[in-house]
Amino acid sequence: MDNQNNEDYSDFFKVVLVGDAGVGKTHLMTRYVKGCLPKNAVPTIGIEFAGKTVTLQNGKKVKAQIWDTAGQERYRGITSTHFRKAGGALVVYDVTKEKTFESVVKWMEDLRYQAEPDVVIMLVGNKIDLVENNGSARKVQKEDAKNLAQQHKVLFEESSAVTGQNVGQCFDRLLQEMYKIKSLTPGQDNPNQGISIKNQDQTQNPDNCKC
Repeated sequence: MDNQNNEDYSDFFKVVLVGDAGVGKTHLMTRYVKGCLPKNAVPTIGIEFAGKTVTLQNGKKVKAQIWDTAGQERYRGITSTHFRKAGGALVVYDVTKEKTFESVVKWMEDLRYQAEPDVVIMLVGNKIDLVENNGSARKVQKEDAKNLAQQHKVLFEESSAVTGQNVGQCFDRLLQEMYKIKSLTPGQDNPNQGISIKNQDQTQNPDNCKC
């Protein structure tokens, strides 16, 4: 899957989505890049990727290349090799499945071993649409996840790829922090310039979306 175009951009960022199978990584990527959900959702085998150009508050455009990795254990070796050169990552779990949350520390350890030394990591609890009207479906409490994120010094959000809630915020916050770190690297220009991202994605009805 690739949605790259020929737009000019000043910086390039590689972002990887990791987490157990079935947590909604592909849905998050497609929702962010295309504003909808994939029509035929099947487990990712190996690697898929898509691109999106994002305009920063300072007017510069950056290209985010987003890599969607397989969560099945048998693809773990293949997946981890694609962490290299990644400057940012979303570590995704399903708020209705505690087992997927129990795996996130191992995913973060793999990232810190394989990705860039200053990789920016965000912990994302996905599928909150399933618990909004059924609190008993939640198996991972938000406060527990926030505490874990603080312990490991990573960002944290909860989201729903189905409704689009917080999807843009997840990627935008990650890109903001990645841009900030790159700007603070010696030789980079304008380290103190504003880095808020103008939100370019829109929440669309998946049933009416042409993906």
